[in-house]
Amino acid sequence: MVSKKCKYAIKAILYIARNQAEDRSIFTSEIAEKERIPQKFLESILRELCNQRILISKRGRYGGYRLLRKPEEISFTEVMRIMDGPIALMPCVSLNYYTPCDECKQEEDCVIRAVFLRVRDATLDIFNGATIDKLK
Repeated sequence: MVSKKCKYAIKAILYIARNQAEDRSIFTSEIAEKERIPQKFLESILRELCNQRILISKRGRYGGYRLLRKPEEISFTEVMRIMDGPIALMPCVSLNYYTPCDECKQEEDCVIRAVFLRVRDATLDIFNGATIDKLK
């Protein structure tokens, strides 16, 4: 399940992508109001997205947030991993957070794992294809 934090992060990135102009950054308060996201929670999310080089922030009167990269370079997969960690439903099929199952003797013979590998691959195909530019 996708967390509220992840959902809010995607909504915030989409809002910024739709509304930033060459001479305009977007304030946290504007995103919070328009997207109905609690402002304190949003501030934490935006800081994390800056730390992960999705956004850039500028302080002051003309400050706010902007995309650091082009919208077509930001996928749901990346944002989901930043906010929620693994996308795979089982740790033994995760690409970035792999952990073997304790009860499994031969991973390559596990029929359960084989199904979840297919689920992971299909899910990643969809999320990798869902970039910010395609949704804004």
